[in-house]
Amino acid sequence: MHEIDGEISPGFEKVKEEFAKNFTDRADLGAAFSLYFKGEKVVDLWGGLADVESSKPWAEDSLQLIFSSTKGAAALCALILGQRGQLDFNAPVAEYWPEFAQAGKEAITVAMIMSHQGGLPHIPPLSFAESLTWDAPINALEKQQPAWEPGTAHGYHPGTYGWLIGEVIRRVSGKTPGTFMADEVSTPLGLDFWIGLPESEEHRMTTVQAVDPRFDPQGDPDTMTEAQRQMIAASQDPQSLLSLSMSVLPIETDPNSYAFHAQEQPAGNGITDARSLAKMYASMIGDGVDGIRLLNDDTIRMATTELASGIDKVVAVPTRFGMGFTLNNTIPPGFSEFSSLSGSLGSEGAFGHSGAGGSLGFADPTLDFAFAYVMNQMHMVAGGDDPRTLSLIKAVHESIAGLGHG
Repeated sequence: MHEIDGEISPGFEKVKEEFAKNFTDRADLGAAFSLYFKGEKVVDLWGGLADVESSKPWAEDSLQLIFSSTKGAAALCALILGQRGQLDFNAPVAEYWPEFAQAGKEAITVAMIMSHQGGLPHIPPLSFAESLTWDAPINALEKQQPAWEPGTAHGYHPGTYGWLIGEVIRRVSGKTPGTFMADEVSTPLGLDFWIGLPESEEHRMTTVQAVDPRFDPQGDPDTMTEAQRQMIAASQDPQSLLSLSMSVLPIETDPNSYAFHAQEQPAGNGITDARSLAKMYASMIGDGVDGIRLLNDDTIRMATTELASGIDKVVAVPTRFGMGFTLNNTIPPGFSEFSSLSGSLGSEGAFGHSGAGGSLGFADPTLDFAFAYVMNQMHMVAGGDDPRTLSLIKAVHESIAGLGHG
């Protein structure tokens, strides 16, 4: 029996039911979910185990590593600078970072790196010591030659995205991306959200659990979608862009270690809880939250304009990107599922970012809600949406419709 704690507003009972079913029917271990609707928190739930070995329960203040869902926060930081007139997305990256202008990268724009069109999904593998620094990957990116002509195609940058946009943020603002996030987003909104976790907060961390074999698509080839086959084939080729991009961090990297939690990696080591992730997205739409609207309507329209879509050169499945965010995807011919990186967010106009294993944060400006799900049980749903988040998205839409909206 999985006890679910937290609170919901009237009309959102279906959301709590689906959250509970994630534990009974969809192999969740520990998780939290939060929803803001019209600037108000209407769902705040948590349950399960924060750590299997000790049977420590998930608590109200538990923190979770959200992997690539961090990219949405990095995008927000860059967009704040753009809205202030300090960053021109159409300008070459080298205008802000002169050392970047080598090895064929002179014409790469900020917009290209934010929409994964820059052709820099990998660098030579880092040593463990190098992976804990900022300068080593930055120096490597300065020397790296693009894998394709920038701007002519797109391919997901799993790790390098964070260093690329993070260095631009640092050059423009004079602050590291983690410091900028703390000063300009987390502190004003009162979020528990860090890119670079203070040691004083480490005791609140949940423990990431490896992929459950039941949700590994390689375990059941007869039921694979074409998208899953494409992604798995790419992952098994050591010279594919996917394999090269995933080998940047050393094998010794432990996502449950404080060494990993403490570093600033804006592509993949954000640490937060569901209510903070949802509140961050709520601050970008409608009337904002707590009287704060971080991005105005013009910025959101620009950020959610499609810049890249179609078959991704790195993950080999369809993805769709705006200015740093993934956008709601559609099913192209020959694919019976969405890409897990850029899948269904429920409606056109929604924007956000998922993370490895299943975490997801996004905003829907049309229906004026902000959604966040975080968990510690990794699922592998290559080429398809995670059934845990799909069920919650559906329940949110049904609940809002039941209230006479949408």
